Amino acid sequence: MYRLISKLVIYKELGKPCLLFDLADIIKEYDSIASNVEEDIFNKEAITSRIFSFINHLLVLATDYGFNHNLWHNYLAYLLANAENPFSLTCEKVGATDGSVNQFAKNDFKIFKALFDYDFKPLEEALGINCFSVISNYQAIEKSSSRYNRNVSEKVQMLSKQIEQAKDEEEVFQCVTNFYREYGVGMFGLNKAFRINRENDQLMIFPITNTQEVMLSDLVGYEIQKKKLIDNTKAFVEGKKANNVLLFGDSGTGKSTSVKAILNEYYRDGLRMIEIYKHQFVDLSAVIARIKNRNYKFIIYMDDLSFEEFEIEYKYLKAVIEGGLETKPDNVLIYATSNRRHLIRETWNDRSDMEKTDEIHRSDTVQEKLSLVARFGITINYSAPAQKEFLTIVKELARRHDLITLTDDELCAEANKWELSHGGRSGRTAQQFINYLLGQV
Repeated sequence: MYRLISKLVIYKELGKPCLLFDLADIIKEYDSIASNVEEDIFNKEAITSRIFSFINHLLVLATDYGFNHNLWHNYLAYLLANAENPFSLTCEKVGATDGSVNQFAKNDFKIFKALFDYDFKPLEEALGINCFSVISNYQAIEKSSSRYNRNVSEKVQMLSKQIEQAKDEEEVFQCVTNFYREYGVGMFGLNKAFRINRENDQLMIFPITNTQEVMLSDLVGYEIQKKKLIDNTKAFVEGKKANNVLLFGDSGTGKSTSVKAILNEYYRDGLRMIEIYKHQFVDLSAVIARIKNRNYKFIIYMDDLSFEEFEIEYKYLKAVIEGGLETKPDNVLIYATSNRRHLIRETWNDRSDMEKTDEIHRSDTVQEKLSLVARFGITINYSAPAQKEFLTIVKELARRHDLITLTDDELCAEANKWELSHGGRSGRTAQQFINYLLGQV
């Protein structure tokens, strides 16, 4: 195995730590020890312990991604799906093309096919173990899709089965390059949502492995608002001109749910979302620089956005949206939600000409605060529903659950009691009321 891996060219760098290289080192050490006829040198326990450690890490990975059946094949397919290199990134954009690099790629795929077909039985027999046989026909414990990254799991296992059935490196080449063209490669290709953080003063982008599987049809009402959001996002993913969007209004009305749903609706069309918090705005330019050349459409998502008078982070946001020297790339939009129409806290003093302050040009202060909202081309208002609309939401949510057997009149009467003591009328309150009823069944 070590000799196989050492001949990789395009896929030489698979990231560290890499379980494949760890296993190759273990088998290399086993081969060198096994060739020595002196029994006391052949330390089976040490080799076996390292193999079990490898299996443990593989099982952890399989649990995180919901892998099943042949975990060894799933893992090798996972490496190929995540490998970002000039070849895979080019295939992501235009698919397989003619060129000398294909010869190196096919050589690497021949090695991966050999790794797929690697025979672990002699190793198992020599060490008296059967762990590789178990993971080649693994039956995972059934678990909720919210417990693992289903998007990655389904794609990787599909690629794994295709490579299993491939006859040679030519067919593997077709499988992998088609996968890159259709689904992408690496973190951005496999995942739909991300967040950022700093580690050792380095900006890092991490995938959000479990996102809410909500669709726009799950949000009752607000049809005009949803249509505005759909029209803008559809234009964006189709490469047409689109606007930054601000969703504002009362709490619990579905602003954040709409944004999450729009990601699920257009994920297969290449839409990705990066969640950024207010204190991270200083890194906005660096984030955009990392994603501007990728073959995806990115929405930078800011939830519950608002600023107090003393906070100046909004200035970074203004410069990025419109106003800085560098033009915002065409594959990036900003969607924000807020309970405030104008995002920045305003006071009557800002408007009063009678208040005595040190401010000479009072109108400049007002314009400074309003200029951020003006940079969002589309603003969508999510207002609290009237009583009739609220009860319509409650009844529609109740119809989705057979366990709720109350009549409409009983349901409305109980819903009115609930909203009076639980924060008023909103879609969130309606959902909480339905959850309460389901808990009582």
